[in-house]
Amino acid sequence: MPRKADSHILPDVLQPGLALVFCGTAAGKRSAAERAYYAHPGNLFWRALFEAGLTPRQLAPSEFPQLPEYGIGLTDLAKRHSGNDNELPHDAFDVPALIAKIERHQPRLLAFTSKNAARAVLGHATSYGLQDENIGNTRLFVLPSPSGQARGHWDLTHWQMLANYVRKP
Repeated sequence: MPRKADSHILPDVLQPGLALVFCGTAAGKRSAAERAYYAHPGNLFWRALFEAGLTPRQLAPSEFPQLPEYGIGLTDLAKRHSGNDNELPHDAFDVPALIAKIERHQPRLLAFTSKNAARAVLGHATSYGLQDENIGNTRLFVLPSPSGQARGHWDLTHWQMLANYVRKP
């Protein structure tokens, strides 16, 4: 029996007409506790949005419901689990649900905030940047994880490339 949407750790921020939706794997423990996306102070997500020019100022994690004002949405692959990827149950990622949401809302771009998220959806390893695959008419983009635990892979360049792609007509 499907669980109700209110059992989600964090609500989806999705609506038709978005230019960009970010998809992570799961809410971290701090994000789950604060009920806000990318809430750990070591996570670079909010800083990257601002520094790449996707938002006019650096938003606080608690301001995540405002993102549609900037044409941006949020979701995760694991809506009912939180923690590091290696702590999640093997069936935590609901890829069919993500695909259905993206097909329903049809954002211009879906950006995975880690290679692990992209691999789970695409079924194969990926490189950073724009992908050859689509979900419906939605283009796919893979970013380095903003998590403090992935600092060794951090590079704002790919976030800037995403922002440039979003600004293209």
